[in-house]
Amino acid sequence: MCRCTITATAVTAVLVTVVVVFGGSVQVVESAIGVNWGTISNHRLSPSTVVNLLKVNKIQKVKLFDADPDCLRALMGTGIEVMVGVSNDLLAGLSSSAAVSDLWVAQNVSRYMVRGGANIRFIAVGNEPFLASYGGQFQSYVMPAITNLQQSLAKANLAGAVKLVVPCNADAYESSLPSLGAFRPELSQIMTDLVTFLNSNGSPFIVNIYPFLSLYGNSDFPQDYAFFEGTTHSVTDGPNVYYNAFDGNYDTLVSALNKLGFAQMPIVIGEVGWPTDGAISANVNAARVFNQGLIKHVLSNKGTPLRPGQPPMDIYLFGLLDEEAKSVLPGSFERHWGIFSFDGQAKYPLDLGNGFLRNAEDVTYLPSRWCVADPFKDLSGVAEHVKLACTVADCTTLNYGGSCNGIGERGNISYAFNSYYQVQKQNSQSCEFDGLGMITFINPSMGQCKFLVGVAEKVVTRHNSQGSSLHRGSVILWLLIFFWAVLEL
Repeated sequence: MCRCTITATAVTAVLVTVVVVFGGSVQVVESAIGVNWGTISNHRLSPSTVVNLLKVNKIQKVKLFDADPDCLRALMGTGIEVMVGVSNDLLAGLSSSAAVSDLWVAQNVSRYMVRGGANIRFIAVGNEPFLASYGGQFQSYVMPAITNLQQSLAKANLAGAVKLVVPCNADAYESSLPSLGAFRPELSQIMTDLVTFLNSNGSPFIVNIYPFLSLYGNSDFPQDYAFFEGTTHSVTDGPNVYYNAFDGNYDTLVSALNKLGFAQMPIVIGEVGWPTDGAISANVNAARVFNQGLIKHVLSNKGTPLRPGQPPMDIYLFGLLDEEAKSVLPGSFERHWGIFSFDGQAKYPLDLGNGFLRNAEDVTYLPSRWCVADPFKDLSGVAEHVKLACTVADCTTLNYGGSCNGIGERGNISYAFNSYYQVQKQNSQSCEFDGLGMITFINPSMGQCKFLVGVAEKVVTRHNSQGSSLHRGSVILWLLIFFWAVLEL
């Protein structure tokens, strides 16, 4: 569903010891609670501020959905384990050209794996590339891309240190009961190939599970079954009883893997979480109850009916920060998954197993001023201005179910104006709206509806030769992919 993921471990953290089997060999690993860190935002904190946020919260594993050079530079020397990502649009080029694959590894992995560099441990090859709604458009590229990337890692002497994985959506498998779980028929062969590769290379199966989406998309879905607080809608499957949707979904995957002959394949939850705004069931309290319940459930070492005493290797909460520039095609809630708001402030108390969340430090805000609708002006012609503002900025909290849904027409207009004004870094002209807007120094927030103040960008000083080298490498990579695409035509 998204793009940057993180896992919390520390000497003082509560960890779960998990026994896993890779390629027939037994290994003991520590299960950890993590969180996805996405960067699709109009109010981005500097990478150094985010990395400090990870450190102060004792988060020691992070997954990027790309290989952002600013993020990787900020992570250098921290010891934090990193998973970089290959976006779906790069799969075709990587699957067909060893040269493109070699350059991608050199540009995005080898470059940073130097003494005192980034601790890159995994490469995520695509992001939910088998999603049913994609209609199979990426399916044929996955295994060839994996083959080329594995060879590129071997050439760079990194095949033993960096593992390839493929994050999958839970729609890759299906069943009416967990014990009957199986991969979708059209994925049977590629899943057999993928899991065989993962098993032989010591990589886990990564899946994204979202009970919230089950509740959001089905009015008949029992709400209490989405949480971990007990339910009157348990599911009986032979001798096993399921009291929450997460365990049922997880064991459906276990059954699907078992049918392929990989009953002990280690599983990592790549994304799981609950949004705090943008829909009826998306609110701060529900997010807190779900995420804390999930963490407690995993750290209890209880496991699931089909894997008792064996929780997932790792669970990555989605997400670290709100991403108010994400597509809202799935729903307005898409911009509100963060356990922290865009500025690194914890939305609610949450114990990851090593203490409650701590806020980001040294965040620099824009001045405390807002743009609102002028109370003395006729707003009858404001519709196009609001449309423009909400096209550029995020107004999803105004929608049905949102935290600002009940602030009235003039309140809606002011919220839209201010959101746009903050995205434009409080440029005075961005509050004009043909004379309908005005700047105020009085906070116009109302109840739960918060009118934000943007964060100020920090100036990042880079070593010129390194910056130029990274830029040249990126240009060469994209040129190679472009020429490959031309040749294909």
